[in-house]
Amino acid sequence: MNINERLATLKYNKDKESHLTVDNDVCMRCNDKVCTYICPANVYEWNEQKCIMTIRYENCLECGACKIACEKKNIIWRYPNCEYGVKYKNG
Repeated sequence: MNINERLATLKYNKDKESHLTVDNDVCMRCNDKVCTYICPANVYEWNEQKCIMTIRYENCLECGACKIACEKKNIIWRYPNCEYGVKYKNG
């Protein structure tokens, strides 16, 4: 089973506000934008035209890879509010 097939087996309970935040000014100064390719769920996408980071927080697997990999230490990551976020199921 590839990563996309595995991701499709997960359930998310989307909160109204993101548990992930970034400062777009810092993102603009980042050359590599590691978060856009380190995240297994493709949560981060850099919009070159608007110079903003789009964050699809509802897809977050809560692994923390983005926070660890961000060379600018620009990702503020907290666990989603109670009852929200990814729901893993067996099998």
